Amino acid sequence: MALPSKKKKPVKLMRRITRSRAAHATIAFVVRGLTVGVRSLGEQRAGRVAGSVARFIGRFVPESKLARRNLAAAFPEKSEAEREKILQGVWSNLGCTVAEYVFLDKLVDIDPERLGEGRIDVVGVDQFLAMRDDGKPGIIFSAHLANWEILAVVAARFGLPVVSLFRAPSNNIIGEDLLQQREQMMGKLVASNRGATFEVGAALDRGEHLGILTDQHHRRGPQVPFFGRPIYANPLVARLARQYDCPVHGARTIRLPDGRFRVELTPPVEMPRDEEGLIDVDAGTAKVMSVVEGWVREHPEQWLWLHNRWR
Repeated sequence: MALPSKKKKPVKLMRRITRSRAAHATIAFVVRGLTVGVRSLGEQRAGRVAGSVARFIGRFVPESKLARRNLAAAFPEKSEAEREKILQGVWSNLGCTVAEYVFLDKLVDIDPERLGEGRIDVVGVDQFLAMRDDGKPGIIFSAHLANWEILAVVAARFGLPVVSLFRAPSNNIIGEDLLQQREQMMGKLVASNRGATFEVGAALDRGEHLGILTDQHHRRGPQVPFFGRPIYANPLVARLARQYDCPVHGARTIRLPDGRFRVELTPPVEMPRDEEGLIDVDAGTAKVMSVVEGWVREHPEQWLWLHNRWR
């Protein structure tokens, strides 16, 4: 009896890799085509269409059920109709954010020498300038609020390039497109993989500033309260602040009527310290999430309630 060939398994693997590459190329082609189509609509029309499409899609996807549970737990004092209105706003904001990415270079029309004339209002200009000129490392944490991509672009316009951690898409072709477009507007981007720690540390050693979206689930992080329920939170902000003893700022974007935005950069957040005078990682992480919770409570329709934050 003939023995099975040992070459079949590598052949099947190569076929799967080839199919995967072909699928990625096809998806990237479609995404690029959609980008051209969205740009042809113009900013305002594209935002309206994308918001309407997102609200329609939201009726049929399981993420809406999850969001309703999250909203009911976070806002038990609100009526079902009030929470449903928030959910519709969530989908509308998400659709607008996707469409706005195509126009991000034009959307952030801020001129630091002529503030107030564009579509972006800035609160905390003195903080941007102080961080730019202090020659020290610093950490800026934010959350998935309104159009969160605007923050790094605004910082760059003030001459404060921020090294930003981001989650790379699984499609390598789309990932390269996004990386090239983002770095032209924002500064250095670091994919949040195993090697990210070394790049982040090197940037802080050079006295640069790090930007982190800190409202996502982190299964190895400490448990801290968030809307009255425990979550596993990302401790990176507090951990790096403890290691480098550097200032920590919060930053957020708020969506305003008529296609406008407000960007806010807080003064340094007072981080809790332990008996040795070092920043307490668990307590510091809880402090960061309490700031994020305050932001979300102000504009709940502008945060992503669609992911399983409480696991």
